[in-house]
Amino acid sequence: MTILVFVESAEGKVKKTSVEAVAYAAAMGGEVVALAMGNEAETTELENLGKYGAGKVLQVADERLDQGVIQAYSNTISQAMDSTGADILVLANSSLGNPVSARVAIKQDASLVSNVTELPDTSAGFKVKRSIYTGKAFANVELTKAKKILAIKKNAAEIKETGQPVSVEKFEANLSDDDFGAKITGVDKATGEILLPEAEIVVSGGRGLKGPENWGMIEDLAKELEAATGCSKPVSDVGWRPHHEHVGQTGVKVSPQLYIAVGISGAIQHLAGVNSSKYIVVINKDAEAPFFKAADYGIAGDAFDVVPKLTEALKAAK
Repeated sequence: MTILVFVESAEGKVKKTSVEAVAYAAAMGGEVVALAMGNEAETTELENLGKYGAGKVLQVADERLDQGVIQAYSNTISQAMDSTGADILVLANSSLGNPVSARVAIKQDASLVSNVTELPDTSAGFKVKRSIYTGKAFANVELTKAKKILAIKKNAAEIKETGQPVSVEKFEANLSDDDFGAKITGVDKATGEILLPEAEIVVSGGRGLKGPENWGMIEDLAKELEAATGCSKPVSDVGWRPHHEHVGQTGVKVSPQLYIAVGISGAIQHLAGVNSSKYIVVINKDAEAPFFKAADYGIAGDAFDVVPKLTEALKAAK
């Protein structure tokens, strides 16, 4: 069995979600082939995919692929599946991976499942568990076609070193101008040292902070935890924080290891964007706040008292 893994990168680095995809594929067994597009990722980054289970790394060194043109990516991946004989494609469930996987599924006549949370069960057929209803439930899905595409949810696989770096081989894809018929004219990137979609820890604030002038304590706590900062929708709506920090059903959906909510009541729309977090900590002076029902840990106290003390405790621990 050969498994192809589509690798995403940004600013020279392979995205953590793609490293998870490689680790997930390796845990399935068989030969794992990683495929990277363009010249975005540094060679060392690609070579190190061997540490996480890739037996081979292919790179399509076409500078036109430095931008995420979906048609070109899906065509290249389909050709790589044919060339390597891969019958399974694994990739991250992401804003790029989702449209790419849909197009590859059509080209390869493959079964497609997104939001995969666990390794396949092959004891009787080929079944996977996926997250549905914004993480509120799970569905067990059987894939019946010969070729299969699995878009895995963040944190679905444990990253651990199981091998050694491997050399990067060039892969020549047959791409025409038609593959680049759509052009990306501009990209507005969210700013910040750690971006929400990639963060392992997120610290968010709500209206309980009373105003933008008090956001320093959120940023201080996030800095000590090496976390990203987020906010509730009402906060971004009134302009206290930029919209790209809005976490929730209509904002950024996050799946960190730890989510800390400060002064956020816990509206359903906000919970829908964070309920895939492994652990949720709520800090709110209102002991009846709905968020406490969803929390793993809660502190019923004034954020202006609790957060600075927590930050100082973290500094002391270091």
